[in-house]
Amino acid sequence: MTHRLEDVTALFDGLFGPRYNTRLERGGDEPLYRPADEACPWHRVIFARGFFASALHEISHWCIAGEQRRLLEDYGYWYHPDGRSAEQQRLFEAAEVAPQALEKLFSAACELPFHVSVDNLDGRVEVDREAFQARVAARAARYEQEGLPLRAAAFRAALQHFYQQGQPLKQAVTSGLAILERDHNEGQGALSR
Repeated sequence: MTHRLEDVTALFDGLFGPRYNTRLERGGDEPLYRPADEACPWHRVIFARGFFASALHEISHWCIAGEQRRLLEDYGYWYHPDGRSAEQQRLFEAAEVAPQALEKLFSAACELPFHVSVDNLDGRVEVDREAFQARVAARAARYEQEGLPLRAAAFRAALQHFYQQGQPLKQAVTSGLAILERDHNEGQGALSR
């Protein structure tokens, strides 16, 4: 199966464009989340340099970010580039376990290999890649057992239907929308009781 950026963009935009006013966009060297503003009427999940894995990673962050965080550029999080101290690296890894666990599940849904990113390659601080990889795998297993966040579950379903079952894009999007709609209807039922 070919993994085209146009396909993952169509799946994301089809699922989340109408309900969340959010689109996936190819960017430059650095990924970025930008909320809607005067210059652009929709929220943008911008992934780096046209890399498929970067798209999945940035989508993972978006699937975890709460409503208020999605109103802030880069969800209001700090980011220290390559060359972090040991403490900064520890904080980075703590913040990255959940998104990388979702990225691992999304990669599996696309039938792609997944590689953790410790994102600190200058060598000033020793990084235990295997330990971090084990934490990410454990978090992914916990998601499998306890359930994924709603938007992540919908996106993974769309990926599975498209990449594993060979459904057309529109049908794969519909499978994800069904998850979003089911949750919406359950919430409405709870409100009316």
